[in-house]
Amino acid sequence: MHIPTPEEIKSKREILGLKQVDLAERAGISQSMVARIESGSVDPRVSTMAKIVRVLNTMAKPRSTAGRVMHTPVISVAVEDTITQAVDIMEKYNISQVPVLEKGVPVGCISESAIVSAIEDQSGGKSPGDQVKHYMESGFPTVPQDMDIETVVRILQDHHAVLVMDGGKVKGVITKHDLIPLIMDR
Repeated sequence: MHIPTPEEIKSKREILGLKQVDLAERAGISQSMVARIESGSVDPRVSTMAKIVRVLNTMAKPRSTAGRVMHTPVISVAVEDTITQAVDIMEKYNISQVPVLEKGVPVGCISESAIVSAIEDQSGGKSPGDQVKHYMESGFPTVPQDMDIETVVRILQDHHAVLVMDGGKVKGVITKHDLIPLIMDR
């Protein structure tokens, strides 16, 4: 672990726009201790320096948001598409469900289980039609691009995907698979 000099601590704190009192509060130490460390008049304990370094390093990392993690383009189907078209898209991209969009706005989703129901209905002769709109399920939750990734993680605990919106239109998608690199970076 690199132990920063008093000048490096002060410089990094100022670059991050933190006051001594802000750094002290976040590190769980007194403001006077931060001032003495930065002036070089005290030789702090390793545990105190570790707290300061942890705060400065955490603050230096860009805030992870839905807009930074999402991927594009969003693979989707339209309400008027056929179940066969939906199956082709799902096979082509090796995915188990896709959002249903109408003019860029989410209106539902189609999943493997919905497709199985469509096949059963068609083979039983009670098919309401072969279009996605007849079998689509409720859509994926939506979040704005500036939503913090921690909230997205909590949403994904109960859903397969999250659609990222901007100006009322879908701009990207985040799946559980997209979170793996974030976990690996920690």
